[in-house]
Amino acid sequence: MGVMLMAGRLLSTGKFHWVNLWVKNTHEWLLPSSCILCGRAGQLGRDLCAGCASELPYIKVACCGCAIPLPQAGVCGQCQQKPLSFDSAWAAFDYQPPIDHLIQSLKFNSKLYSARLLGELMAERLAAAGLAMPELLLPVPLHPSRLRQRGFNQALELAWPLAREFDLPLKPDLCRRLRPTTAQTGLDAKARRRNLKGVFEVVAMSGVSHVAIVDDVMTTGSTAEMLAKALKRAGVARVDVWVCARAALRGRA
Repeated sequence: MGVMLMAGRLLSTGKFHWVNLWVKNTHEWLLPSSCILCGRAGQLGRDLCAGCASELPYIKVACCGCAIPLPQAGVCGQCQQKPLSFDSAWAAFDYQPPIDHLIQSLKFNSKLYSARLLGELMAERLAAAGLAMPELLLPVPLHPSRLRQRGFNQALELAWPLAREFDLPLKPDLCRRLRPTTAQTGLDAKARRRNLKGVFEVVAMSGVSHVAIVDDVMTTGSTAEMLAKALKRAGVARVDVWVCARAALRGRA
């Protein structure tokens, strides 16, 4: 199983589509998929059944600036008053059950199969949205100490299916965190910004004009804001943000 997963990752570009298809079909034959939410048979080779898929909290309409769910298309009041440094944000899901459970099981219980499923669902929704494609994908970096502790970067794991689906370069080493930061959970918007101020450094971004940041959850947008500022200082003209789920601090939805 480990060899097959590695093969799928190494050949995750459109140039090797037929090889990817062979790996996926062989994997499905050897280990049939089952829904990670209810245990029933998966649909279309995914670890998700049709019933559970229909009940996921997809975001249908959102602010084009910060991706917060809205009753109708447009720009939310907060983005009108104070535009963010990134040019647009998109989210596949509202941060509600069972998406919150899947993301937490990924980050804190190392359930990497959740990242594969969530990344595939993100790719499906992105394709339907018809957004302009960037030149490359940049997963939000972890500090080396956090990466050693966790063993993986959840943003990078979510980005693999996106890079494969859209045949985009995935460049996790173009930016780094200069220092470890306190966990954002429980901090208000101002504290989140203070916590992340000056934490990102762009290592190399020569000749790139359009980048999409990939992350698991956006709450206040502070992480994406600080990373987007660093990218803009490095000469990137357009920065989009693609996240799996959009959350909001209590009272700010």
